[in-house]
Amino acid sequence: MNEFSLIETYFNWGGSNLANLGIGDDCAVIDIDANYQLVTSVDTFIEGVHFPSNTSASDIAYKSLAVNLSDLAAVGARVKYFTLALTLPNINKKWLSQFSTSLKSLADEFGIVLVGGDTTKGMLSITINVTGVVKKNKALLRSSAQVGDLIFVSNTIGDAAYAWKQLQNNQTPSEYVINQFNRPKPQLFLGQQLSDIANACIDISDGLEQDLTHILTRSNVGASINLDDIPLTYEVKTYIEKTNDWCLVLAGGDDYELCFTAPVKNMNLLKALQNKNNITVTQIGIINDSMALTKIGFFDKQCCSYQHF
Repeated sequence: MNEFSLIETYFNWGGSNLANLGIGDDCAVIDIDANYQLVTSVDTFIEGVHFPSNTSASDIAYKSLAVNLSDLAAVGARVKYFTLALTLPNINKKWLSQFSTSLKSLADEFGIVLVGGDTTKGMLSITINVTGVVKKNKALLRSSAQVGDLIFVSNTIGDAAYAWKQLQNNQTPSEYVINQFNRPKPQLFLGQQLSDIANACIDISDGLEQDLTHILTRSNVGASINLDDIPLTYEVKTYIEKTNDWCLVLAGGDDYELCFTAPVKNMNLLKALQNKNNITVTQIGIINDSMALTKIGFFDKQCCSYQHF
């Protein structure tokens, strides 16, 4: 049983008059008044599962908040506040100082406030719940892709997975890719700007193939993507050319970039957004009515994206 079947079987208790969007999506979107909706997301980070035991306190703090902010970016929300539940094996003042300094630095960067939480003793884990707002009916959804939409991703894909692969092989990743692994940049500004451009959106956490498939499943559509069009850094591209290991890019995950679909009629708006704000997005495919995902390129292996169970 994987994460999604577990949720569907045991915790999808049916519709709610309160939540417009809930279990199984990047965030819950909840009606609060006539003009705005509340957006909330929660993630847990556990030592040895989500980060190596030798990861610095500052990197743990940064990533644990960043991945939650990425969920809000995927629906185009503006962040407001967060809570922190921290489980510690012991009290280490130096570790806590580094953790709190890094957490506050990222929170300040995006104007989000820590409003409460909980602490307990046990194996190191961090649970963060982030809350924001979005204008009524303006949240970007997974379920709104339309046939003919073009498919885009932000920046480059596969850097974090490449760093993780090197760490597992006792190799030393470059400063750039290890930074992409430990300190992914939440695409909050891009998500907010896409509300009038994109039809559907998701953040890439479990792998491009799996996360794009979530859009296709929710939207009842299919897609074709061209592997040669997926944006890669030089070192990831070099690795792929040597190994043909496209699973690293398609299923490695931990990118925390945005994958979105947009109609052709909005391409001028998207180009203007890119030019004005120095934003990089790349078209990698198109939505069709096939009800399947076709990968165009020299690759025929089924990738296995990250599974929590």
